[in-house]
Amino acid sequence: MRKPLLVTDFLDRAREYYGDEAAVLATTGERYTYEQFGERADRLSAALADRGIGKGDRVAVLDPNTHYHLESAYGIVQLGAVHTPLNYRLTPEDFEYILNDAGVDAIVADYEYAEKVEAIRDEVPTEIFIVNDASELGADESEVGESESGGDESSVEEWGEWEDFEEVIRSADPDDYDRPEMDEDDVITINYTSGTTGDPKGVMRTHRTETLHAYLVTVHQEIRDDDVYLWTLPMFHVNGWGHIYAITGMGATHVCTRGVNAAEIFDVVAEEDVSYLCAAPTVLNRLIEYYERTEVRTTGENPVRVATAGSAPPEATIRTVEDEFGWYLKHVYGATETGPLVTTSDARRLLPEGDERFSLKKRQGIPYLGTEVAVVDEDGEDVPRDDETLGEIVVRGNQVMEGYWEKPEATEEAFSRRRDGWYHTGDLAVVDENGMLSIQDRKKDIIVSGGENISSIELEDVLFEHEAVGDAAVIPAPSDEWGETPKAFVVPASGDPDEPGATEQEIREFTKERLASYKAIHRVEFVERLPQTATGKIQKYELREREWDDEERMVGQG
Repeated sequence: MRKPLLVTDFLDRAREYYGDEAAVLATTGERYTYEQFGERADRLSAALADRGIGKGDRVAVLDPNTHYHLESAYGIVQLGAVHTPLNYRLTPEDFEYILNDAGVDAIVADYEYAEKVEAIRDEVPTEIFIVNDASELGADESEVGESESGGDESSVEEWGEWEDFEEVIRSADPDDYDRPEMDEDDVITINYTSGTTGDPKGVMRTHRTETLHAYLVTVHQEIRDDDVYLWTLPMFHVNGWGHIYAITGMGATHVCTRGVNAAEIFDVVAEEDVSYLCAAPTVLNRLIEYYERTEVRTTGENPVRVATAGSAPPEATIRTVEDEFGWYLKHVYGATETGPLVTTSDARRLLPEGDERFSLKKRQGIPYLGTEVAVVDEDGEDVPRDDETLGEIVVRGNQVMEGYWEKPEATEEAFSRRRDGWYHTGDLAVVDENGMLSIQDRKKDIIVSGGENISSIELEDVLFEHEAVGDAAVIPAPSDEWGETPKAFVVPASGDPDEPGATEQEIREFTKERLASYKAIHRVEFVERLPQTATGKIQKYELREREWDDEERMVGQG
């Protein structure tokens, strides 16, 4: 028997079997059951259909982790339309590019970010504009005028027409829409890459890829119907790593948030008995810093597990999370193009007992079920499992993207450089005897100094061992003698770049004592913060552009 894999099945299942159970705790305080959640999604589907939205139309969602985003996602896909979530940290110019690139027909925006769209509405094809909590738009007009969007200081009354989300669904009949015939190979979402290397690309994902990825997440993240999931990971980021579907389909509870605040996270974990959350290493560091300053409860009635990805967490971070917070950490790996999740270090039979497990937990690990992951040389051949030979990670699996939206050449390149038909990640890794991957660097982040390859990740790991280092990023800096040398941008643990708690010379000597001399940090710059994407990835390209601004090329010739 062949049954089509459709993302609409996840909410359908939850409504049928968990209709009266807690589905969503909203940021506004309301609590919705799965039947109430489903009815609100139905009403939005009916309202969008009444406004001409149908199968294949793109509908953008610009929203933090609120119940509106969850309702919008399902309200869109129930019409066979394409859910197109947007990174709320982008600029109006970024939104102009994406809305035009995807040909977006409608947008549902959060009140806090709507002005960014308003600033470019005459430059995009979008005709339907819906905003949640519309009353908040006029709550503080001075705040609206001084938004980070850079728009003019117009009052709310001067904006074009925006419809209020609650009014839109209140006036709609939940039964007044028809689901179209849908195929599992239909594109159902477009996720734009985080833009760490230029213009973002639209990653096309189908019912099939989304469904199978959600199944894999459910298995490897051990999602159950009694889970309470805290939304710290942005929902826009590859549909929240598939948790929009997986948590819903299992009938578990969504706890929504508007941002990442360490005190609030600990409070909600304790008060709502949170059992599962996701957090980039940078978020974990914020939690650790807060925990070390306060006496705070780290759990409620449920044991807590946390998934982290984006960059390998330092061993010290894993140790604190597991031994002091009492949380179980799962380190996972992937990319927007791969679902995202394709590997996990949560391979318990391969992990040693005691503190030795931390060094293996920071590895990217082994593939998810049904997923093929290889590390290949320039000829596309597997590198030996010697934990030394460097190669590029390539992936093949049912959760891998269909391709880039209207970019066939970029799609072809992504699947054909070293091994035809496999997605090429651009991440460089080694493999140990058990097949566990360990990323050493991105291709573009390898430092080539005097002909020697230096891993910026290896250097960052050493820096994190220094008590004065709160966060760090290492990039290649220009050198007349060596072509490139390692430079560290360090956020002091004190938070004050003027009083960092260590000198540049002490940091250099610290790395020289622990690594081969050619790998040691040559330059240090103390900074207040590092540039990051909304998902916690360090935007090293911004640091490289600044460092190489006066050079003719952004690569050394050593």
